[in-house]
Amino acid sequence: MARLAIIDSATDQGPGADMLNGPLKTKQINIFKHLAVNPGVLKAFLGFSGGVKNVLTEKEHEVVALTVAQQRDCDYCLAAHSMIAQGAGFTEDDVLSIRRGDPADGRHQALANFTRRILETDGSVDDADLEAFRAAGFDDAAVIEVIAEMAVMQFTTLFNHVNGTTVDFPEPAAV
Repeated sequence: MARLAIIDSATDQGPGADMLNGPLKTKQINIFKHLAVNPGVLKAFLGFSGGVKNVLTEKEHEVVALTVAQQRDCDYCLAAHSMIAQGAGFTEDDVLSIRRGDPADGRHQALANFTRRILETDGSVDDADLEAFRAAGFDDAAVIEVIAEMAVMQFTTLFNHVNGTTVDFPEPAAV
């Protein structure tokens, strides 16, 4: 059960409701409704989360998102990104494999491994971790983008844990 306020776009007024009724009209999801309580943060979050998608593919972003959501045990993020990942072309089995840390694709495996190492070491990866990631075909721009996507996910996982955001996506299969 959510512990923080929520904006109802049908009845509330103000900048948060304006965002929900404007640019987020087709994305009336609970996390946005809660973040709309602080429209400046919501606007910054949307800008940053949209701005970090430059080098990695949509599927690769979902590998990072699912890896972080699984490691951080965020039910909301797991449900949301399981659905988003399937919309990006992953099967349900692919999503489960990514969440278990063993995607079938070698490049995705390297990406999941690198993401986990960043989480495990709080970013203090060693040269071997970085070289393994590069050996899978990723460059320094990809390293930066992985860290940025992880920052987006860190924000959402922390927010959802503090808030207890009610999941409004289909429940993903158990790992």
